[in-house]
Amino acid sequence: MTQSAPEVIRVVLADDHPVVRAGLAALLASLPGIEVVGVASTGREAIREVVTTHPDVAVLDLQMPDLDGFAATRELARTAPAVAVLVLTMFEDDDSVFAAMRAGARGYLVKGAEQEEIARAIRAVAAGEAIFGPGVARRVLSFFSTPPPTADPFPELTTREREILNLLAAGLSNAAIGERLSLASKTVANNVSSIFTKLNVADRSTAIIQARNAGLGSP
Repeated sequence: MTQSAPEVIRVVLADDHPVVRAGLAALLASLPGIEVVGVASTGREAIREVVTTHPDVAVLDLQMPDLDGFAATRELARTAPAVAVLVLTMFEDDDSVFAAMRAGARGYLVKGAEQEEIARAIRAVAAGEAIFGPGVARRVLSFFSTPPPTADPFPELTTREREILNLLAAGLSNAAIGERLSLASKTVANNVSSIFTKLNVADRSTAIIQARNAGLGSP
């Protein structure tokens, strides 16, 4: 839910590289409406700074000694849920992005982002929005637009048995199945018998009902 960002956004910055940390602190301090109230070099220091200074936003790197950014984000979500976490890191792989989101991060930027992009992200998460850098946003959208893989309803069946069950559900006889798959009638009958055993059914009609309920039956 979007809320009004404070007039002056108080920020704690955590990064284990001194040069990067100093550069980011100077950059953020130069931005209008943003005040750096604490800096840290480890995850535990970041949590201490947040608890002590009560910022609006915590800007965290993911790779830090003592306590990494993922664990620090989870801890902040527990102890300081009002503080918005913005991840600013060099990692943009799917595992890192989604692990940070699951930990409670509201935003995710990759280092090298333009000054305006960082400022916009800080203001956005402070207002309760979720924001991602362009490359990260594409990954997130792709993840959520891709339908999850359908679970195999009959994992106990072999590929051939599943193929035969699909044709059974489509209403084909053993002879028609054999013709379709270029199999001897005895081979089809043996597979059908094996299918009945594995599905724990006594007859063809019961097997067909189970198969159709599971979405099989395409001719």
